[in-house]
Amino acid sequence: MRVDQGSRSLRVVLAEDSVLLREGLIGLLSRCGHEVVAAVGDAEALVAAVEEHAPDIVVTDVRMPPGFQDEGLHAAVRLREQWPTLPVLVLSQYVQRTYASELLDSGDGSGVGYLLKDRVGQVEEFVDALHEVAEGGTVVDPEVVRQLLRRRRDPLKRLTPREREVLTLIAEGKSNGAIAKELVVSEAAIGKHISSILTKLDLPPADETHRRVLAVLTYLRA
Repeated sequence: MRVDQGSRSLRVVLAEDSVLLREGLIGLLSRCGHEVVAAVGDAEALVAAVEEHAPDIVVTDVRMPPGFQDEGLHAAVRLREQWPTLPVLVLSQYVQRTYASELLDSGDGSGVGYLLKDRVGQVEEFVDALHEVAEGGTVVDPEVVRQLLRRRRDPLKRLTPREREVLTLIAEGKSNGAIAKELVVSEAAIGKHISSILTKLDLPPADETHRRVLAVLTYLRA
């Protein structure tokens, strides 16, 4: 493994719930001359570690306890809101589109990265990305770019005319029962339409009420 001796040593806060991967990243970062000042396994501990250590960069997973959904990425967005110049490199097994967009738009858009975990196996590429983000650059996995561009074209294009009609009525604040009555269909049928809408809009895992709100926001922005 090549280590760039000209690169500065970084103080890193690492957030990863998998003990094996966390220990592996600690070892990798240490071998590359960096100091992991804190290694934590959940989003709350991540925020606390950043407040305590004021690191040069944060490296975090997306899915973390307690819900194993998007806690790590959500915490990264919150950290960037509080410290807009804090460099953050997110590692993920998949593209979480909603918060990925928020993360890339946070602060002034500099010092941020989103890599799929496959990249961690390519050591030199990962280390180069770490340094680039720490120095204020932006590093985004090509697959993340493709999915975000696909979403931004028009997220509503994937909906059927009936699903668009249902989403419009949701945006007007109507309940499932009221929508069913207006469209002269069963409430069960409306439930199926709503489930399909939430899936097609790639909304993050959450309770249905929160996802309905996100669906309405997507509708209003389209």
